[in-house]
Amino acid sequence: MTTLIKQVKIADAQSPFNGKIKDILLDNHKIISITDSCNEKADQTIQADGLVVSPGFVDPFVHFCDPGLEHRENLQSGAEAAQQGGYTTVFTVPNTQPVVDTKSQVTYIKQHNQDLPIHVLPIGAISKKVEGKDLAEMIDMHSNGAVAFSDGLYPVQSTLLFLKALQYVKAFDGVAIQMPIDKSLGSLGLMNEGILSTRLGLPGIPSIAEELIISRDIELLRYTQSKLHISGVSTAKGIAMIAAAKKEGLQLTCSVTPYHLFFSEEDLSDYNTLLKVFPPLRTKLDQSALLKAVEDGTVDCISSHHIPQDWDGKTIEFENAKAGIASIETSFAAIHHILPKLADEKLVALFATNARKIFNLPNASIAEGAEAEMTFFTVKQTTCLARKDSKSKSANSPFWDIKLNGKIIGTYSKGVAHLN
Repeated sequence: MTTLIKQVKIADAQSPFNGKIKDILLDNHKIISITDSCNEKADQTIQADGLVVSPGFVDPFVHFCDPGLEHRENLQSGAEAAQQGGYTTVFTVPNTQPVVDTKSQVTYIKQHNQDLPIHVLPIGAISKKVEGKDLAEMIDMHSNGAVAFSDGLYPVQSTLLFLKALQYVKAFDGVAIQMPIDKSLGSLGLMNEGILSTRLGLPGIPSIAEELIISRDIELLRYTQSKLHISGVSTAKGIAMIAAAKKEGLQLTCSVTPYHLFFSEEDLSDYNTLLKVFPPLRTKLDQSALLKAVEDGTVDCISSHHIPQDWDGKTIEFENAKAGIASIETSFAAIHHILPKLADEKLVALFATNARKIFNLPNASIAEGAEAEMTFFTVKQTTCLARKDSKSKSANSPFWDIKLNGKIIGTYSKGVAHLN
């Protein structure tokens, strides 16, 4: 099946056509031609005002809850939600039932991946059952297709275990992913610790709970000379420590979530359970520091931290509500809305090309003869996602019914175009 993309701006720093407006002809999995004007008749034509094409978006931290928690999300619904959000590749965290801590569980996801509209790649657990006690079968999982290693929603607390993990991934040039929370500090916390948490009568999670883990892991990275990606950074001091470590030359990268950039602790003043997340929403000063870090390039990637929860998990008292936001469908629009001056090339680096480099994924350049893995978007249209239009099985998004500037038009992955 042939697909013609008409008068599209190419946003791909690796492409010889970067910044130019062209017609692109696709056939099956390949880019056949890139010309000023293509008059060939195609089976499908894609055209939109201000259309931009980039390498397919990559999300390095999502929870698709499969196997074992399919009432919240499964691989099929998660992949469809990701596709609606413009992603052609995502990494699933290992916090399932059973945990993805053996090659058989990695194989389970890889086998199902064949039937999904996008590439869903498993993150292997660092520790057995993500309990933080003993190393999992990391080399076996790597050999069978694990894209990276992390305990996901349960960051490794043991210094010795994380040191060993960094040494193990170094053996095969892999990457460890850590979400920065010291659970011994504010273990009962529900939101950012500060004046607002006191006024609301909610126990707090101090910023130092994040900063201690970041500091420790940077020291371990310096010792091992391995590769580390810190996902979900939420504090100004945390991102400053990462910036300093990167200047030092350590192989350290990081990502932030759309909701830590879009919201702050002040949005919790009405006890909105949809905004209960870990790491928690921080102060306006933290939010500003993160936004600046995105603009200056300290932040490498945007990671949705798509964590679906069922209705009962959110429609309850704040202290009993489960943490997480189903955010993958609105990530791009939320980022463009809050940072409208970001150039297309910068958006593409944050959503696509940086993650491909960090995690050694196949190249997806917009060039003749290349494999076609693409995302189509425009900043001239808006997104306003209603619950009824969501592809996710879960209902825990604070972005629903909010008008956001920027829109995903569709994707091209596995030889098939999908238009929203």
